[in-house]
Amino acid sequence: MKTLPVRLDRTRPEPLGVQLSTQVRELVVAGTLAPGDRLPSTRALATDLGVARSVTEQGYDQLLAEGWLTTRQGAGTFVASGGVPQAAVRSRPPRSSAPALIPLDLGSPWIDPRHRAGWRRAWRDVSAAAPPAGYPDPRGIPELRIELADRLARTRGLSVDPDEVLLTSGTTDGLRQLLPHVPVGAVGIDDPGYRAAVETVRAAGRAVVGLEPGRPIDVTRLAAAYVTPAHQHPLGHVMPAADRLALLAAAREHGTVVIEDDYDSEFRYDVAPIPALASLDRSQVAYLGTASKSVGPGLRVGWMVPPPDLLRRLVALREQTYDMPSWPAQRALLTLLREGWVDKVVRTARRVYADRAPRVGEVLAPYGTAAGPAAGMYSTWFLPPAAVRRARAAARDAGFEVAPISNYCRTARLSGLVVGFGGVTDEQLDRVLAAMARGLAG
Repeated sequence: MKTLPVRLDRTRPEPLGVQLSTQVRELVVAGTLAPGDRLPSTRALATDLGVARSVTEQGYDQLLAEGWLTTRQGAGTFVASGGVPQAAVRSRPPRSSAPALIPLDLGSPWIDPRHRAGWRRAWRDVSAAAPPAGYPDPRGIPELRIELADRLARTRGLSVDPDEVLLTSGTTDGLRQLLPHVPVGAVGIDDPGYRAAVETVRAAGRAVVGLEPGRPIDVTRLAAAYVTPAHQHPLGHVMPAADRLALLAAAREHGTVVIEDDYDSEFRYDVAPIPALASLDRSQVAYLGTASKSVGPGLRVGWMVPPPDLLRRLVALREQTYDMPSWPAQRALLTLLREGWVDKVVRTARRVYADRAPRVGEVLAPYGTAAGPAAGMYSTWFLPPAAVRRARAAARDAGFEVAPISNYCRTARLSGLVVGFGGVTDEQLDRVLAAMARGLAG
């Protein structure tokens, strides 16, 4: 009889029976338990694990239903003979024992641990609320759209009716939904620029035309232009007022849709947030916003405010497809907005980023040039290729991954680093900066 090397943890959210069935399943797949191996009885296993017999019965019943185990009358419970073939087990690649590098990425925000209680309250509120009996409003929860319309007017200078706001699963999801309703043709995206937007446009079967950040945009050959005017991703430029007006005028003349990704505009700490481009012309700009940089990427909730003609088509399609974020995620965001949690988190994070950005600059300024003004949750620097290699190697040796600008380039030839500082602790940031300083000095 095989002894089962399983361990149940009462502090985990998964029920104990689920933990048991998961671990036994993994033992079979890994080859630790072979076809024909006899397992302990539910009574004996319950005694060994210090749990009620109902827990082991639940775990075994699940594995029997899935076909991993089989029973023989009067003999006991065995691993089914039709388990995972041993050839398949042997072909599984070995797991790396090296610890994963901590990424200093551009998308992970700082959430002050003191605000975790508000997050938990929001999900308790979700559990107590009655879910819709059928499909919810195709635009999104009406109360959430009211809160977002108020927030857009207050923080982005964008006055909209709640019925003009559509909930999405993030900015790339909003872009994906917009593209079928944009005139046929190529889409312009900055180079370097947001990689997820590039892949979304390509997946829609459209050509991507590179735009040079910091220069006026020629829209004559474009069906749409995807821009990040408040904080160019990843160089950090702010689109000048004259270029904004010129872009909108040209877009009106040529029928080009301007898609504004306003991904982190709330995190300015040198001046007040830059007003949204859409506040200058609602007829030509499709506005995309997200909770990823304030609440967290895992929530997968964003919003868009399309031009009126696109809005009608989008709503008509969503009435058929119900292509929107899950109701619980929307409901949680509603509570977080109503209770002022999002405002509180943004204010705290803004102070943290304002402190961290100059610390990055102290290390990199002697070796390169800032690509744009200090803002948001990352800092971008032009550095010679040799300096980039030394800094990245030193960061890796310390357990961190720092991205080069080249990761965001398609044809542009730029050398430098993009250092995200939102998703790490102060101690981790100090550690990686010290390592990079040593690498650059050497």
